[in-house]
Amino acid sequence: MKKLINDPADVVTEAIDGFGAAHSDIVVVSRGPLFVRRAGAPTPGRVALVSGGGSGHEPLHAGFVGHGMLSAAVPGPVFTSPTPDPIVAATQAVDGGAGVLYIVKNYTGDVLNFETAADLAEAEGITVETVVVDDDVAVKDSLFTAGRRGVAGTVVVEKIAGASAERGDDLAAVADVARRTNAATRSMGVALAAGTVPHAGQPGFTLADDEIEIGIGIHGEPGRERIPVEPVDAIVDRLLAAVVDDLGVRAGEKVLLFVNGMGGTPSMELYIAYRRAAEVLTAQGVEVSRSLVGDYVTSLEMQGMSITLTRLDDELTALWDAPVETAALRRGR
Repeated sequence: MKKLINDPADVVTEAIDGFGAAHSDIVVVSRGPLFVRRAGAPTPGRVALVSGGGSGHEPLHAGFVGHGMLSAAVPGPVFTSPTPDPIVAATQAVDGGAGVLYIVKNYTGDVLNFETAADLAEAEGITVETVVVDDDVAVKDSLFTAGRRGVAGTVVVEKIAGASAERGDDLAAVADVARRTNAATRSMGVALAAGTVPHAGQPGFTLADDEIEIGIGIHGEPGRERIPVEPVDAIVDRLLAAVVDDLGVRAGEKVLLFVNGMGGTPSMELYIAYRRAAEVLTAQGVEVSRSLVGDYVTSLEMQGMSITLTRLDDELTALWDAPVETAALRRGR
């Protein structure tokens, strides 16, 4: 294993320390317990958004803390949910009196620990709503998951819900927008090679040189099938067909097309994939009105990508377009 690390036990804390130092104009890092909050938080009278989960998916979630997105993010160990204590501490640190929305990827540990944190926060007088993201169409009831997994669509939910909170919507309205966005979003991924968890020292799974895995999870969980390597157009066609079919996108509708890198795929290859996906959607009469391409929800250095579609209406489009200033996503300010 070759990684730019010191002690594997210190990977998360040292990474968060570096992140906080690099982006001190946007975020503040708390070390006891560990979480990242927006500089200047809390904002009185505004709904706060808190998310989090296992590390190894950077820039998710800390990279999306800032104006127009999250108020705080709680990192757990690599591929492991944070415990309730830092979630509660983050909630207390950013609550501005209008309530807090938890955005939680659908993994059993995340769901249980955020549920416990919500109960503890409400015992302290903080109103909490929870939205669970479950956009992965590949499989149901996979490892660590009851139901569908939460994957790259989490970014879309965080961005749109964050814009709703930023414009002053109340907690019920922000939660409704988040749920609508989740319901309008589907994703599916592919892996060419696994990432290596630092404390494990070896890849999370093994693929032969001529194999790829269709429908992989962001922790290396199994997908739908292993198949021989194909040209990228054929891979995109497989992923996109599953996403379009599940979402039920039809000619005349508008979508956000999001091609997400898994950490070890060059931008050149992601744009080749985006090119094909946009061609196919256009040929089907679907308007690609918004786009996002890059590494936003990774799996360490996994080689691969995912394709996400979000069906857009006028309100969701306006919220997607709203100004945002985070370490990983900035525009309009």
